Amino acid sequence: MAGNFWFNIETHEVEEGRQSDWTKLMGPYATRDEATHALEKARKRNQDWDSEDEQQA
Repeated sequence: MAGNFWFNIETHEVEEGRQSDWTKLMGPYATRDEATHALEKARKRNQDWDSEDEQQA
């Protein structure tokens, strides 16, 4: 089922189906692999946004 994977920021594990409180989850993601790399993707986006902010300043 698409969109059924979540990354738990507390346990750093992927959950199939939302099993934990929403405040501990990132997602949903279409695949287990996408959920596994959720923190990396978020870190990269934040770095990109910080770079954009610095260029505009």
